[in-house]
Amino acid sequence: MIVGLGSIGRRHLSIARALLPDAEIQVLRRERASIESALGVTEVSSLDEAKGFLPEIIVICNAASEHINTALKFIQSSASIFIEKPISDSTRGIVRLISDFETTSRILMVGYNLRYLKSLQEFRRHVSEGLIGKPLSIRCEVGQYLPSWRPKKDYRESVSAKRELGGGVLLELSHEIDYLRWIFGEVDWVRATLLRQSALEINVEDTVHLTIGFENITAGRQLVATLNMDFISHDTRRSCTAIGSKGSLHWDGILGEVSIFRAGQKTWQTLFTNDNGIEETYTLEWHELIKAIEEKRSPAVTGEDGLRVLEIIEAARLSGENGIQTAVNRSPIKNEALN
Repeated sequence: MIVGLGSIGRRHLSIARALLPDAEIQVLRRERASIESALGVTEVSSLDEAKGFLPEIIVICNAASEHINTALKFIQSSASIFIEKPISDSTRGIVRLISDFETTSRILMVGYNLRYLKSLQEFRRHVSEGLIGKPLSIRCEVGQYLPSWRPKKDYRESVSAKRELGGGVLLELSHEIDYLRWIFGEVDWVRATLLRQSALEINVEDTVHLTIGFENITAGRQLVATLNMDFISHDTRRSCTAIGSKGSLHWDGILGEVSIFRAGQKTWQTLFTNDNGIEETYTLEWHELIKAIEEKRSPAVTGEDGLRVLEIIEAARLSGENGIQTAVNRSPIKNEALN
């Protein structure tokens, strides 16, 4: 079952049909609309209509503000659940959802598909293997002009533009927060500036500047990253540079390249260029979901990963409101949550 049929819902529907050609697929959305008959799906507009379907997999692609409530409505089913990023627009209800899944063999997975980019995987591998020595400082940025993001849709009507649907830079571009935590470890604190710099007709922040302190402390020195995120860049950008004791490592997420500037050298050297691209990451995400279900194991991106990103975002919001460095409070889960 696929809940929500915006652009990302349609993408997941297409992939599901391609990978599971004989599967019965149902779409749950508020308003019925004709779907290409070639996709072979049935469409319903209420939970009551969907109750008899008994899906094995539920893919939640509606507004972020509705993700957890939707998932909890299916908690008594036997289905595994995939939730598009972000897992929600706040941390409310997430621990309960994760805890319920901990007691079963069902899978709860979150859609941070950038982790399936070969170039980002290479960047992470080189960092973890110490190619640039000890990481000393991290600089990241991501930006794209919101009206050109989905050119066939009025940006003012998009989820990205509306606070009540879970829009704004922090949530919509939370991929960066996820991969920083994935590569460099848990986050200790955050200092944030949230801004509306443009004339875009939105009621959410269009620009965010974050300073992030990781729990990684060596010889009294804490690893710190800066992350700049926006909806206002006319030149689409996505990159991360790790400055280390033996050189610098750079990931270009637009070109799909990883390069290094070694200590003592005068130029950058390209290490990786053969990227798979964003489109393929969604298919790889599905392969991981299906394998995790078949093997009864945790997926690569868990509900806990989604929760940790939201905890960083909530700390960033508090920091932006109060103008001070704010600790990231991590909720106990698993055994602690069940006691």
